[in-house]
Amino acid sequence: MSGLFPNPSRRLLWATSLVATSAFLSLTGCANTRTTSAGAVGIDRPQFVSMVSAQDMETSSVKAYAAELNKARTAGKLNVNAQQVERVRAIARRLIPQTAAFRTDAPAWKWEVNVITSDQLNAWCMAGGKIAVYTALIDKLKLTDDELAAVMGHEISHALREHARERVSQKMATGLGVDLISIGLGLGSVGKDLVGMVSDVTISLPYSREHETEADRMGVELAARAGYDPRAAITLWEKMGSAGGGAPPELLSTHPAPANRMRDLEDYSRRVEPLYEAAKRRG
Repeated sequence: MSGLFPNPSRRLLWATSLVATSAFLSLTGCANTRTTSAGAVGIDRPQFVSMVSAQDMETSSVKAYAAELNKARTAGKLNVNAQQVERVRAIARRLIPQTAAFRTDAPAWKWEVNVITSDQLNAWCMAGGKIAVYTALIDKLKLTDDELAAVMGHEISHALREHARERVSQKMATGLGVDLISIGLGLGSVGKDLVGMVSDVTISLPYSREHETEADRMGVELAARAGYDPRAAITLWEKMGSAGGGAPPELLSTHPAPANRMRDLEDYSRRVEPLYEAAKRRG
């Protein structure tokens, strides 16, 4: 008789690999954790991050960040404008202590803040607090300090929430399923480069809408706690949305629909308004 798997041994290997993959995914599906406290904005979604440790992510982020800085330095594009760099770092110095609202360990991270000359409207923060802001955000959009705090708070929130680790874990879980089947069929396994994956998920690949919404909400809280007007997030993203002609800027690649996003930002900006007023009174 003919069939997909005429060889009984190959049929058994295929069945075994499917059982192993199903068992693995079932177990990891239950291995969820909460990477942050809820904060005033109430972020409380359990996350699947167990495929890679936080330490491995941070170690790989240090290497990936160093590679990006070296590339910019070699091209003469790292921290070119000293006044601009100090402005960005001063905002970071106000935002970083406020990360304790979501993670008590975060203020003690080995934070680094650098500015890269680029015509891309982009910024990012790797695991452990490795921040890069591109000059186009400041120069092309003419950002106020409040708006710059909004975008930096947003990117810091991705790191606090370990979104990159979550994405890498999801990719690795999917890859392991493929590996198990490949091994069962005698096809070999797929190698993984964590440093490269960290760069991809942080800089190149868009975050999910769920991740972006969480970063939006946490970002306005960080800004408010640091004494920056949380409503600046609305004008920031309005500027982002009108920039770049027909092609959306990198930071808008997977964000919620503009109208929904503006409503959400308005809602959450109002929620953290008391934090902003309290920060202003403290001076």
